[in-house]
Amino acid sequence: MPITTQAYRPTLNAGQVYLRLAGSDAPLKAIGNVSALDLEISEDEKTLTDYTQPGGGQWASVSRITGINAKMTLHDLDPDNLARAVYGTTSAVTGASVTGEAHTAHPGGLIRLAHPGPAEVTVTSDPAGTTYVAGADYEVRPEGILILDGAIADGTAILVDYTHAGYNAIEALAGGSAVYELSFGGLNEANSNSPVVLDIFRLKIGAATNLSMLGDDFAALEVTGKVLLDPTKTGAGKSKYFRVQMV
Repeated sequence: MPITTQAYRPTLNAGQVYLRLAGSDAPLKAIGNVSALDLEISEDEKTLTDYTQPGGGQWASVSRITGINAKMTLHDLDPDNLARAVYGTTSAVTGASVTGEAHTAHPGGLIRLAHPGPAEVTVTSDPAGTTYVAGADYEVRPEGILILDGAIADGTAILVDYTHAGYNAIEALAGGSAVYELSFGGLNEANSNSPVVLDIFRLKIGAATNLSMLGDDFAALEVTGKVLLDPTKTGAGKSKYFRVQMV
């Protein structure tokens, strides 16, 4: 059955972006809410001037594609997305109880505990003997405990007992840039929600150009990548870079 080709195809796509390591048989995983996915194609044009007659003109022209860059704007800063964007690694830390974490108290200063989100906090002197009171001597915060002014003498050695829930730790610049396979499954809202699928066979993702951790709007990750040749794609008329399928 022949495929119908239509000239009318206004495009406004919405859909999901998926990633996995290139060459892996792991499942493609959705990377959350992506507001922009763009391919920028660079071209090098060589021209030969017509010298056979006055007035010039072009005798010949040759154009070559020199590169394809991808740009994405991500709005879900989950551990995997964040680790990719900062060339980092991610690990899961199991919730646990901590006993006797040693610190030195300074009035008005924050004590950054080893784990975030402390609960069931007990603060004692070191060596033990004095138990300090939450709200009077210190304040529990998500990042640790704040020693209140005038409560505990400057330089006092203290011990902190607490519990914490499980969390993810992302270590920036502890990994490297990897090559991924990207798939976009979309619906063209401007054309009766017709399916549009993009497959980028090999995409080397670069570091985030901006990582917003505090602001008055939703955070976003701006990342770029280079579309690389996939030597496993063979056959006449088959791209080694990316493919678009449209219904």
